[in-house]
Amino acid sequence: MGLCKDDKSRRGVLRGLKTLFFLITMLVSLLLFYAPVLLVLADTLLPSAILSVSLTPSFLSFQSLSSHLSNYDFRYSLVDIPLISIVRSLVIICVYSFCDGPRLSRGPYLGITTLCSLLSLVVVSIKASFVFAAPGSQGYLRAAEVALFTCSLALAIGHVVVAYRISCRERRKLLVYKIDIEAVSPKSILSLSLSSAEG
Repeated sequence: MGLCKDDKSRRGVLRGLKTLFFLITMLVSLLLFYAPVLLVLADTLLPSAILSVSLTPSFLSFQSLSSHLSNYDFRYSLVDIPLISIVRSLVIICVYSFCDGPRLSRGPYLGITTLCSLLSLVVVSIKASFVFAAPGSQGYLRAAEVALFTCSLALAIGHVVVAYRISCRERRKLLVYKIDIEAVSPKSILSLSLSSAEG
């Protein structure tokens, strides 16, 4: 009796683990499928959120933003980092939405994503050399600046990685499709049509 209960509970635990594994696998697959869109959302929102936290609570107000833009200096101002991220994201998502399978596999999506990411990496790296070379904010503000630059650089690299993975996936799809088309030879098509005509 006790052995039967143990066996049932063991089966229940195994069934629960299998279900959990299946759900996690499906969630990861969904996240990978929507990775470009999720990455664009993160690239648009995260740098702006970090900057608004690092400056003042009223950073998102129109007056505060206009004052930051009017006093803009490439060497010290951080306002352009979220703007770079937003422009980069808009260009990448536009190219992604206009591309189909073949163009995703070896065309403009990977090339333009790589170009945008490399340009933004260069600009942000040059800016970081100016910002961190200048003496000034310490402690919390310096940590927020590090987080802002790190986030922007990581998201730029993330765009390239996601674009490369999508390119590889689409190439595999095209290869499988090509193999399937070539597997259907003209002789087999002729024999199928003759058999259907006889039937």
